[in-house]
Amino acid sequence: MDAYDEGSDARHGPPGPDPRRDLPGPAAAPAPAPGGPADAPGRRTVPPGPGTRADVPPAPSSPAGVPAGRSPAGTPAAGPPSEPRTGVAALSLRHRIGAAAALAVVAVGVCVHLGMTFLHVAPANTVSKEHGETIENWIYPEFEQNWKLFAPNPLQQNIAVQVRAEIRTADGGVRTTGWYDLSAQDGRAIDGNPLPSHTQQNELRRAWDFFVATHDDDNRPVGLRGALSETYLRRITVLRLDRADAAGPGGLVDRVQVRSRTTNVPPPEWSGERIPTTPVYRTLPWWPVPEDEARGGVG
Repeated sequence: MDAYDEGSDARHGPPGPDPRRDLPGPAAAPAPAPGGPADAPGRRTVPPGPGTRADVPPAPSSPAGVPAGRSPAGTPAAGPPSEPRTGVAALSLRHRIGAAAALAVVAVGVCVHLGMTFLHVAPANTVSKEHGETIENWIYPEFEQNWKLFAPNPLQQNIAVQVRAEIRTADGGVRTTGWYDLSAQDGRAIDGNPLPSHTQQNELRRAWDFFVATHDDDNRPVGLRGALSETYLRRITVLRLDRADAAGPGGLVDRVQVRSRTTNVPPPEWSGERIPTTPVYRTLPWWPVPEDEARGGVG
């Protein structure tokens, strides 16, 4: 049987030259896989064209009745990895407990401070009277408040602090300077200054308030803080005199004397109130200045 003969039409007899061998025929197509689409009746198998790969298996299709993106068991398909935790959530349980405890301590401290400050500035009441010493120990000296809640008492007086000095000159003589108005100097430094310093605004005023609170009307110290207030006020005045070069060339400040000049704030024109406008002076005794303090050190 010839290799090109099929079925019952195959030629029988001895092999010989076959004229059909000399004719060009179509290229043989690859045999289709059994059970594939090519086995269906009336279907032709198309050979793969250029640029296609015959060995790539087709993408698996989802089973019937199973939505895309879900496994047959009904579990969701794996999504993108979750982002790493940051902040407090990234801490371990022990550290998170520590952070929460620290935050609670800070919150309690803030509440206690606000409560103490409120009781300090509020009018006298049962709680502030019973726990007055505890409140003062909490407030003074770091959190001192000089105002009152619900009962404002604005100053109706102008208080100026002035100083003069007794100078030892280079030739051994002694002279007394005039009065230097230190409050007026601070006022000129503050006027027109959008950001005045705390020293210009409060240093001299607080020093004078400290002295008045720790001395009686005869300028005698009351309590242990009286001497401290004198030293504080004296050092401020000596520094101010040194800035103004009150001693002059070769001179030294030997003693200083401080006084206050108090004048009432005049009432508005529409008010019928009448108050005296004559200045009232409070003159302190002469204070000796230690030599090292007079030379710019600390006495």
